[in-house]
Amino acid sequence: MVDQIRSTGSPRRDAYTADSLLAVTVRVFNERGYDGTSMEDLSRAAGISKSSIYHHVRGKEELLRRAVGRALDGLFGILEEPGAVSGPAVARLEHVVRRMTQVLVAELPYVTLLLRVRGNTGTEQWALARRREFDHRVAGLFAAAAAEGDLRADVEPRLGTRLLFGMINSIVEWYHPGQGADGERALADAVVRIAFDGLRA
Repeated sequence: MVDQIRSTGSPRRDAYTADSLLAVTVRVFNERGYDGTSMEDLSRAAGISKSSIYHHVRGKEELLRRAVGRALDGLFGILEEPGAVSGPAVARLEHVVRRMTQVLVAELPYVTLLLRVRGNTGTEQWALARRREFDHRVAGLFAAAAAEGDLRADVEPRLGTRLLFGMINSIVEWYHPGQGADGERALADAVVRIAFDGLRA
């Protein structure tokens, strides 16, 4: 996971960056759990000393904040895209759902970690609060689309929003990268089609 690998397959101790260290960290957090990961575990996985890690960050919790922050930045960025801010609410909601799927696939390890935080630390509580804010804003779009008559009146907006998030978030449990752009596009198309064929009025 670091930038350069010797022919023996072991990481070069002088060939890592903050980004490659974060990638290793996220992999280990997802495998062992945040609470079950020590700085020694991260040091071994990255092939560098603990002191080298502390050169970049203050500790494990800062690495967690950077990792979940990357996922959150990707999700909140969707809400600022042109397709999410103009047009009928149902079209904006469809754009957000499609892009959520695409961001999840593009940032799969980071979003997976975000979905697994439980609120045991200050950083986890911050991440959960940000997730709730994002969910609330998407729920607002759903409610607006329902109020405009473009979604089924017999699906309560809070329930519909939860079902949407449940479908999208479950992708982290079974999706395997490497399907290429066509596969990723087909996945996003399928999510939108299944969701909105059932939700449109």
